Amino acid sequence: MKLYFNIEYHAKPGERLELIISEKDSAVRSYMMFHTENGLWKCEVDFFSKSIDYKYQLKDERGNILREEFVLHHLSFPHNYKEFLIFDEWNSKNFPENYLNNKILRNKLSQLVPRKISVLKKHTHLFRIEAPVYNPNWEIVLIGNTLSLGNWSYENSIHLSQTDFGIWEASVDIPEIQLIQYKYAIFDTIEGKIIDIESGENRSTVPNQQNDVLQIVADHYFRFKSYQMYHDAGVAVPVFSLRTEDGFGVGEFSDLKKLADWADKASLGIVQILPINDTTANYSWTDSYPYAAVSVYALHPQYISIENLDFKLPKELVEEFHAKKSELNSLDLIDYEKMISSKWKYLKAVFNTEKEKIYKDRSFKKFIKDNEEWLLPYSAFCVLRDKYKTPNFNEWKTHKKYIAGKISPFFSAKNKDYDASMLHAWVQFQLHKQLKDAVDYVHSLGISLKGDLPIGIYRHSVEAWAEPDLFGMDFQAGAPPDQFTEIGQNWEFPTYNWEAMKADDYRWWKNRFKALEQYFDAMRIDHILGFFRIWRMPISATQGILGYFYPAVPVSFDEFKARHIPFDFERYCKPFINDEILWKYFGEETFKALQFIHKNPDGNYQFKEEFNTQRKIADYFKNQPEDISEKLISLCANVLFLTEEKNGETVYHPRFNIFKTESYQYLSDWERKSIYELYQDYFFKRQDYLWKEKAMEKLPVILNATDMLICGEDLGMVPDCVPEVMDELAIVALKVQRMPSGNIPFSNPKKAGYMNVVTASSHDSSTLRQWWKENPGSTQIYFNQQLNQIGKAPHDLEPYLAEIIMKQHLYNDAMLAIFPIQDFFAMDENLVNSKIENERINNPAVFPHFWRYRIHLNLEILTKNVEFNQKVSNWINESGRS
Repeated sequence: MKLYFNIEYHAKPGERLELIISEKDSAVRSYMMFHTENGLWKCEVDFFSKSIDYKYQLKDERGNILREEFVLHHLSFPHNYKEFLIFDEWNSKNFPENYLNNKILRNKLSQLVPRKISVLKKHTHLFRIEAPVYNPNWEIVLIGNTLSLGNWSYENSIHLSQTDFGIWEASVDIPEIQLIQYKYAIFDTIEGKIIDIESGENRSTVPNQQNDVLQIVADHYFRFKSYQMYHDAGVAVPVFSLRTEDGFGVGEFSDLKKLADWADKASLGIVQILPINDTTANYSWTDSYPYAAVSVYALHPQYISIENLDFKLPKELVEEFHAKKSELNSLDLIDYEKMISSKWKYLKAVFNTEKEKIYKDRSFKKFIKDNEEWLLPYSAFCVLRDKYKTPNFNEWKTHKKYIAGKISPFFSAKNKDYDASMLHAWVQFQLHKQLKDAVDYVHSLGISLKGDLPIGIYRHSVEAWAEPDLFGMDFQAGAPPDQFTEIGQNWEFPTYNWEAMKADDYRWWKNRFKALEQYFDAMRIDHILGFFRIWRMPISATQGILGYFYPAVPVSFDEFKARHIPFDFERYCKPFINDEILWKYFGEETFKALQFIHKNPDGNYQFKEEFNTQRKIADYFKNQPEDISEKLISLCANVLFLTEEKNGETVYHPRFNIFKTESYQYLSDWERKSIYELYQDYFFKRQDYLWKEKAMEKLPVILNATDMLICGEDLGMVPDCVPEVMDELAIVALKVQRMPSGNIPFSNPKKAGYMNVVTASSHDSSTLRQWWKENPGSTQIYFNQQLNQIGKAPHDLEPYLAEIIMKQHLYNDAMLAIFPIQDFFAMDENLVNSKIENERINNPAVFPHFWRYRIHLNLEILTKNVEFNQKVSNWINESGRS
């Protein structure tokens, strides 16, 4: 079979195009293309399969890849032709077909039956366009300038068949010998007519006079108008926050069904939740933090429904169970420790009673076999964590180092830990079944589920134990100071060893996305900036303020010299302490601080060896009644530069907000000026190229492994390269009205572009009602300028104002408008929570934070509120988001 590839591409002198063909179970094949007139590149290939996957890439004279397609072309060939003339277009990742042809489309068009097209020997052309059309009543048609294409007549258009999701094809005979000009259009099957034609210049192709050669016109980028694109509205709420009559003091996977029932009544098409992986470290309230998973695969046992297990609770425990359920459900907030201990009690009771049947269950055996790569290490980890009362495998008496051969006996029936291991595996099996059942129900209503992918892993997790080479265990990840906290954030997660991950083509990430794809249609990547660079701290630090970006172009000793900065390691890289600073920090308690520092000959002070890091100070004060630790820890951060060992030499990173340190204030004027200029260059100029390079190295490979719609949380200190990369890779950005980019008080959702999720609040912020009271001055500006209201802002956020805010976020071009469930309640005086202080989910300034928010009314009640649901539904339909 002969394939003749043609693609128009205007390269620079010395550049050339290459065709790359991918085949299963065989090496990738490359073909150099040759340049002809008018920027057309050609090559000829012998090929013997019914379908083909391929891409193009641009190289320079030295063979370096300058640009490449991140999405493969895919063609299938009719059996009655042996030669194909293929006219292609460069396939950019940010074409609508490459980010909208996803799991959401498959969910919305779940009733679609792909149609086959009939390709006859007399046909000259096969037109193919990738166009994800979300309206089930719309079809793609073709009109053109030849008689065979209808002479631009709407009535004589050629109807294309949807041969797969978002793939439209038609095979036609065009006998005319002239340049063929054409356009695609949208045909409404209900109205029985063309309702719109794509904008822009006409498309064109050449006539085909060769017998027995089929010309495939492989088009891309249907030029949709904004209203024709996918738009949706949704609700954001953690699963643990759901409240139903069936719950057990916490939201469960089964409750997603009732959330979907309400969403359906309100015409909401997206349900967004927080991470749902197991975070069980010590069974205390600190395990409520959903971003510190002990496994990136295992689901959290708190979400299991005891009443929906495969086996019933022993009769002697039923009365006690219902009493405990009633007690926990009566609480305003989650009592994590009571809830989780009770659930494990009942899980163990069911397991021990029905053990023999469970072990014989073929579905359970298949689940173990299908998931053994992660399930066996996870189950063994849980057994050892419980045995030694800590997830810190460095403190275990046995199995400190993961060795697969020594873990596999845990699943041998003769092993003493067999039952305990199987318990954890069975709980995961039940969780998977219950979540899959809920997801299938959500999908049956045409609603999609959006998950949340944490950027980091927990330091004492299965992954850190089983695959430590993939992580930087000597460092901690976090975030620099922001609007939430002046000292930055230390998440205490290890960083990633990206070089090790790259070595096996990011297998770890691909597997992670594949697991998530079982349940989710869209995914929010938490702190997507971590794929560009991460804020990392040494283990010796406890505060995020002592971090620096990695990777980064650091400051060398030679650069200090070149800038005429009199670098002194002791002065620049160690805490600067004099009598005035001591008094500022400690005042009358200065004498208490003197036991931790000693005086230098120059009259200044330095920390004693045993207290010269934040971690040493924190560890010392763990068991001390008298506490000036916070002040000492802050004083420890009074440095100008942080050090890093790189390729055998010491390099330097300016401390964040260096100009706010007391150390900086005691420098000379010219020294301050020189260091400030260096600081500005380091943070805002020199890093962009490196960070873009690192992101483009890993993100395309990882994201191509999933069919989920990908959204990136890109808040905080965002480098210029981030929006560039997100646009190129079609990653949907987040716009929170109160957290604008640029020097403005608020972002205007009406100005949001299509590739955005707009919202008024997030799980990390206060709710709208809480925020309204936080800063009256800011609220007044918002009231007058953003909401266009006259006069003085009311003391409380009135429901009519919450309605205006929601409408602002609905009526715009943004792909998605997703609101925290608390902000829905704010629109109705009968739905608001009287205990406003209970509404916040997380406060990033407080670590560890107790994640215990529960909605204050049952979802069953909300679903029955016809008037409220109809009001929201009307807005969503009127704004084109249904």
